[in-house]
Amino acid sequence: MSSRRLLVLALLLLGAAVRRAQPVSAGDEWQPILPEELKMTGEPKAPGAPAIILYRQVDRDDSSVRTPHEYNYVREKIFTEEGRKYANVEIPLVKGQWDIHSIRARTIRPDGSIVNFDGKVYEKEIVKARGIKYLAKTFTLSDVQPGSIIEYHYMIDFAEYYVFNSNWVLSDDLFSKSAKFTLKPYAEWALQWSWPNGLPEGTKPPSNDAKLIHMEVQDIPAFQEEDDMPPQGAMRFRVDFVYSEDGFEKEPEKFWKKQGKKMCDVAENFVNKRKAMEQAVAEIISPSDSPDVKLQKIYARVQKIRNTSYEIEKTEQEQKRAKEKEINNVEDVWKRGYGDGYQITWLFLGLARAGGFDASPVRIATRDDHFFKPNIMRTRDLNTNVVLVKLNGKDMYFDPGSAFAPFGLLPWAEAGTVGLKLDKDGGTWVTTALPESSASQIVRKADLNLTSDGSLEGKLTVTFTGLEALWRRVAERNEDEAHSKKLLEDYVKEIVPAGIEVELTNKPEWTSSTLTLVAEYSLKVPGWVSGAGKRALLPVGLFSGPEKHMLEHSTRVHPLYFRFQYEKTDDVRIGLPLGWQVSSVPQPQNTDARVVAYSMKIENDKGSLHLERHLRSDLTFLEQKYYLALRNFYQSVRSGDDQQIVLLPMGTPGGN
Repeated sequence: MSSRRLLVLALLLLGAAVRRAQPVSAGDEWQPILPEELKMTGEPKAPGAPAIILYRQVDRDDSSVRTPHEYNYVREKIFTEEGRKYANVEIPLVKGQWDIHSIRARTIRPDGSIVNFDGKVYEKEIVKARGIKYLAKTFTLSDVQPGSIIEYHYMIDFAEYYVFNSNWVLSDDLFSKSAKFTLKPYAEWALQWSWPNGLPEGTKPPSNDAKLIHMEVQDIPAFQEEDDMPPQGAMRFRVDFVYSEDGFEKEPEKFWKKQGKKMCDVAENFVNKRKAMEQAVAEIISPSDSPDVKLQKIYARVQKIRNTSYEIEKTEQEQKRAKEKEINNVEDVWKRGYGDGYQITWLFLGLARAGGFDASPVRIATRDDHFFKPNIMRTRDLNTNVVLVKLNGKDMYFDPGSAFAPFGLLPWAEAGTVGLKLDKDGGTWVTTALPESSASQIVRKADLNLTSDGSLEGKLTVTFTGLEALWRRVAERNEDEAHSKKLLEDYVKEIVPAGIEVELTNKPEWTSSTLTLVAEYSLKVPGWVSGAGKRALLPVGLFSGPEKHMLEHSTRVHPLYFRFQYEKTDDVRIGLPLGWQVSSVPQPQNTDARVVAYSMKIENDKGSLHLERHLRSDLTFLEQKYYLALRNFYQSVRSGDDQQIVLLPMGTPGGN
């Protein structure tokens, strides 16, 4: 090859490298394809990975509070057959918070030829492990094989004022070789940024040049998702941007005192309708009522207020037809009979005070998305409200604005978390109560008969108590009867580790705030008993499905995190066919590891079996170093559930 041709080739390669170093803009369609990307067969820094992200770009624009938006670009390299699954792209979507549009995608074959995506983009619900659901825009790229590159880009239009929820999420489920992030900030307010979960090794913090904040990151480790892990907002590498109209204090204590005073003023101005509240409370309680009864009556009456936070979002035309007036204070909520959850909870505060109770407003940080860190100084982290009431000398927390929450019980994300009890001096930090395991139970009572072909048939009653009932009611609040029926039937299919026939036979109280939600079923478990020579073997763990898959992996990356403490109790009676006998039953099991406990007992009661099983967990958070100890506990649970009762069918001689 001549020196002139070598020079031209070198210049072309240099030009490609320079282009690769520059971020693509929304006006450009695609980044140039580099030969070394096509030739890649693996990534030494992510050994064994089925695929990696070659390049990722996020350009966020917060400059207008009315039209915040974000451009995203992703290029991935597929290494293995397993990696082909990444051709099925899912882009998470939150209705009412952002919309995704202008999706473009393509496949680059190993030989460099290109297949542009011309298929359909769907919007559907994605169900992940442990029943976690989210909406996503989904599409599938064609002709993807090992060696291919896939890439796509899209725009996100955020809701008005969503600039105040601005962040870069650096971590992805795949290893990222290179990534670039920019933010054009909202200029009217002060801005600071932080990385509460740290930054990838060797990463320089964001810098601010010409009113554009930017950061380049190399070699971001893949984020490993695990069952029962803390919220991802508390685990993934991320940069959070915090805006403040008043500027920032250097000391968190001063910041929260200042913000506490402002939040207190807002709450008290909303509640300050003493005369109206006294007139209202006189309609609710009687002078002879005990304090407990008074507060329960007030709570029950407040929960009858129409809660707009739990309604399906109305279109603009529907809102005009409804002609609902703006709510400015608790008197408006009371007279008009509707309000959002936040307003309804403050109505309870006003009525409780009018009823003679010592009641205080509290702003709390929920623990479903991330964990509150006061040093970040982000006011919106205190994202909901509850009321602290002194009742018979005891502090109790209430949130009647949370639909279906029973008296004295907070939703799980509001329990056991930090809050600021508001007062004119700025407030004091408190921690909401965490319900004991006995407050959230699942009790399964079955009355079954064993047929001569080895099947179980009969009735099953499942009683969900406390938080177990509450989260199901909230999830089904806008669903029809058929959907709710299927939810409860699917629950039984999940807990019985065999193919079953099940039908819900009652109509549970979905719209109630009572402590319990009761579901009744007809149940058939074909072939539950298996033969072993002249004996029949009946497994004792009829409702052990979830525990069979608890902590299956031998290693753990993240801490363990459970939404709330709970108990499960099984009371199963099984009638045997005429002439059948019980040869032997397993010994009782009793494993008590203090924070978790399991027991199993089987009794032979004159031609029938009585199985009692109990599982208790007092855990919400457990460090990763204790994972193996907890895994050993669940292995003992599985061993207990896998035990067999030995039966002698009719006509079989006695003995073992």
